[in-house]
Amino acid sequence: MQDPNEDTEWNDILRKKGILPPKETPKDDEEEEVALQQQSVVKTYESMTLDELEENEDEFGEDDEAAIEMYRQKRLAEWKATQMKNVFGEMGEISGQDYIKEVNKAGEGIWVVLHLYKQGIPLCTLINQHLSTLARKFPQTKFLKSISTTCIPNYPDRNLPTIFVYFEGEMKAQFIGPLVFGGMNLKVEELEWRLSEAGAVKTDLEENPKKQIEDKLMSSIRSSLPTRKDSDSEDD
Repeated sequence: MQDPNEDTEWNDILRKKGILPPKETPKDDEEEEVALQQQSVVKTYESMTLDELEENEDEFGEDDEAAIEMYRQKRLAEWKATQMKNVFGEMGEISGQDYIKEVNKAGEGIWVVLHLYKQGIPLCTLINQHLSTLARKFPQTKFLKSISTTCIPNYPDRNLPTIFVYFEGEMKAQFIGPLVFGGMNLKVEELEWRLSEAGAVKTDLEENPKKQIEDKLMSSIRSSLPTRKDSDSEDD
């Protein structure tokens, strides 16, 4: 007996004349077609950002709402995970073995501030305190410290404190030696300003705090100088 679903010219003629029923689509093909349709619909969701989903939500039917909501929740979870991954909030300690992983391969969009220090050097201790404060204030930036000779063998003590600033594994700034930091008078705001100029943090300070100190110093010097009138009378 001839299979009515067989692809022959005779069967095609019989189908056209209505003698044979239309060819049945195999169930597997039907399921595959439905799956492809669903994939194409889901793909439209996946090509949209969260904002675009909200803007276009009126264009989707009721049947789409559940799928869209699931996709929205998935995108939100991914976004939160990325945010949490890039939050540090405290200063970490590394050794030379950790350098490549923690500094050079810190990740996309990550700024790293690395302080090379030694115990027993007061300015190093002060800078570690300041950087701990800044690590809490700027949790998106990765603050690290490392004992200098542990990190770089034979690194000279005269170069301490040293701060290296990296972005996506590339060095963007370096501060080497006590004179660069201005000694033990260094304020946390001054260090914040320096790091903001390097790009490592987004400060809310409007101008260099060091400038305010210098302005006050110059003002006090000027006020202590004798006026021209005083100097004339002294000459007399």
